Amino acid sequence: MTTPPALLIAGHGTRDDAGAEAFRAFVRELGRRHPGLPVAGGFIELSPPPLGEAVAELVERGVRRFAAVPLMLVSAGHAKGDIPAALAREKERHPGVTYTYGRPLGPHPALLRVLERRLAEAVDPSWDPSEVTVLLVGRGSTDPDANAEVFKAARLLWEGRGYAAVETAFVSLAAPDVPSGLERCVRLGARRIVVLPYFLFTGVLPDRVRRQTVRWAAARPETEVRSADVIGPEPELLDLVTERYEEAVQGDLRMNCDSCVYRIALPGFEDKVGLPQQPHFHPDDDGHHHGHGHAPSHAH
Repeated sequence: MTTPPALLIAGHGTRDDAGAEAFRAFVRELGRRHPGLPVAGGFIELSPPPLGEAVAELVERGVRRFAAVPLMLVSAGHAKGDIPAALAREKERHPGVTYTYGRPLGPHPALLRVLERRLAEAVDPSWDPSEVTVLLVGRGSTDPDANAEVFKAARLLWEGRGYAAVETAFVSLAAPDVPSGLERCVRLGARRIVVLPYFLFTGVLPDRVRRQTVRWAAARPETEVRSADVIGPEPELLDLVTERYEEAVQGDLRMNCDSCVYRIALPGFEDKVGLPQQPHFHPDDDGHHHGHGHAPSHAH
């Protein structure tokens, strides 16, 4: 019987200790769920352990093949370039090791169900959904394709659930920002708004979303505003990561390249077409801090 490839979880990283520990606990839970499958996880920046250390851990356990799943909701520069570059580097470091690379998580019906649950937890039970406007807040990216995926998630969340509207905003790098998104909701007639962070775990950016929401709401008492929680390590998320792992093992990836700035000349991003993959520079392979001024890289 052929031994299945190991599972490597690739995370973004956060300066928030609780968020980093939530990722590590999630990886441990995946290992408990699949006792016969070697599972490891690491970050590409900001938090320990680094991705290279996770690969080394698998190699030390005798792993020669693994499938890497990016624990990310959208396919932006990190998922398209930084993780593939890091994996290529690890392949050079560990001769004889082979890997396949899975796709990001969302939007997926399982995650939409969790988001719907988070909304239900945040609202007053007496509220009619038709009187509730949702503001879905994503991380934000310099990649228009990644930002469009958040808008797609918002539309899918709105469909068939009876909310007045599901609007979209971003907490960094992209417009509209959270205050602008809230103002748009009001201009569209919203009197009850739930701000829903489109994030897997707690961290610096979800905390920023909540603070900005509280500040905005304090200045506008005529509008009732609630903050929902992040997705969290729900069973649906564990199942979805397993699904993405199985896709990668079976070679059924179905990646969408139709609106990728590295393949298609989109207005304002023409200079990105054909850019080569660039490794994300990690000088010491530990939790580090850096800016995002570099051009993102890409690999499919």
